[in-house]
Amino acid sequence: MSGQRIIVTGATNGVGLATATALARAGAQVILAVRNLELGAQRAAEMGGDTSVVELDLADQSSVRAFPSLFDGDVDVLINNAGAVAQHRTDTVDGFENTLGTNFLGPFALTNLLYGRVRSKIVNVGSDAHKTASINFDDPHLRTDKWSPFPAYARSKLAVMLWGLELDRRLRAAGSPVTTYLTHPGWVSSNLAKVSDTRLMTRVHSVVTAAANVIGNDLDAGAAPSLYCLTEPIPPGSYVGIAGRFGFKGPPTLSGRAPVACDYADARRLWEFAERETGTALPI
Repeated sequence: MSGQRIIVTGATNGVGLATATALARAGAQVILAVRNLELGAQRAAEMGGDTSVVELDLADQSSVRAFPSLFDGDVDVLINNAGAVAQHRTDTVDGFENTLGTNFLGPFALTNLLYGRVRSKIVNVGSDAHKTASINFDDPHLRTDKWSPFPAYARSKLAVMLWGLELDRRLRAAGSPVTTYLTHPGWVSSNLAKVSDTRLMTRVHSVVTAAANVIGNDLDAGAAPSLYCLTEPIPPGSYVGIAGRFGFKGPPTLSGRAPVACDYADARRLWEFAERETGTALPI
């Protein structure tokens, strides 16, 4: 990857850290886009190579808007990896439901703001969790609908999948040299958040994490789908998932998405919603 300049969001832990580390050790110049600059500097020192650390909080649109001014020049690849499972229903500083704001609206705005400086590829980390989700366009921030942690996460990842569908369509229609891809890292235990501070849910979290350590991917395998998009001759717009049973554990492979993630009308509607919420647009 020598000569490649790559942004990885959420690069201090989990799959993002594994992705950034692999790229740095392969010779890429890696920009770690992180909330915690101190931890980011520690991670950069540990992975070595040509790395820099730039502050980014995807749950805060002012931070997203400031990010492009914090470094100079173009990049070859943007990897929108960062994501979260919220413990409780909260709103971001911009009034977005926190999971949707962090996992979708933040990366959406970031991509629009950086697009003119991306030379080659945009990789958006989705999830097979989208297959269980739906989006109520009349209540996108779940202000009246029931909220719970993992359904909110799955819904945010469906939003990422639909965004990726429409992003690919728009890039193709514009004849852009930039291509985009979606990925699913498998079931990686480090990506599972403690979703409640109650004793029962703490126990559930411990059991789920232990199970993921046995039947799920490790961090390097979780990073592999994103790396696959950068190194393999796959069609633009591809969804790269996991070859193993149920998409839990295994090597990367071209994967199928649920019909709900293939609806171009919903994708366009979601895109227009995100443009209104973030006040950003893709400059093509």
